[in-house]
Amino acid sequence: MRYLLCFCAIMGGASAAELPATTSTLVTPATKASAPQATPLFDGKDFLGWEFVATPAPSPLLEITKVLHYTADGVIACAGQPTGYIATTVSYDHDYRLHAEWRFTQPDGTPNSGILVHISSGPKNDTAWPLCQQVQMKHNSVGDLLPMSGATFAEPLTNPPGPATAGRAHAAPDSEKPLGEWNICDIVCRGDTIEVTLNGVVQNKITKAVPRAGRVGFQFEGQPFDLRNVRMTPLN
Repeated sequence: MRYLLCFCAIMGGASAAELPATTSTLVTPATKASAPQATPLFDGKDFLGWEFVATPAPSPLLEITKVLHYTADGVIACAGQPTGYIATTVSYDHDYRLHAEWRFTQPDGTPNSGILVHISSGPKNDTAWPLCQQVQMKHNSVGDLLPMSGATFAEPLTNPPGPATAGRAHAAPDSEKPLGEWNICDIVCRGDTIEVTLNGVVQNKITKAVPRAGRVGFQFEGQPFDLRNVRMTPLN
């Protein structure tokens, strides 16, 4: 027994002596690649950075607070009229993901609006709409892409020209929520490509979009709707 204890002590000492020194690297937040941060486009306090555009322009000019207001829970209530659009006063010429959530407040019918990206100029062509690309919010057509007031893209239009602006219908099965429920939309603008995802389903994609940069906004086509969580994330 005494021999065995001595042997173990000798082996234990030898192992400890031969154990190589270890080093550790402290990982700090600065060593990690910083992910792009989303920027809210509405601050919950006022509507600085936004404007309302209508044609013909109402007289006197409407303050944006006449068509938008915040509810007690921070939702942006949009009057939907007069016909026109709200738009950021800042243009975006970088790649980005635009996130927006909306619901129509009327219980039936076919309420209509649209998310506008790459707003370049306008209103144009004797209409209320600017040169831009529209992501359709119209009930039963959500996710269609419409080139507005002379805008173009490479893919063929899937509905014929007529009283309404021709566009490219969404490709996947309908993923719109019932009226009164919140829809969640992500629009990725990368170079001249636009991809639309609605409630987790990729619905549309176009390439060679013209224009390919500009302001963002929302259409007013007569029906009220609510917005929340409108934010933009730059893409690397």
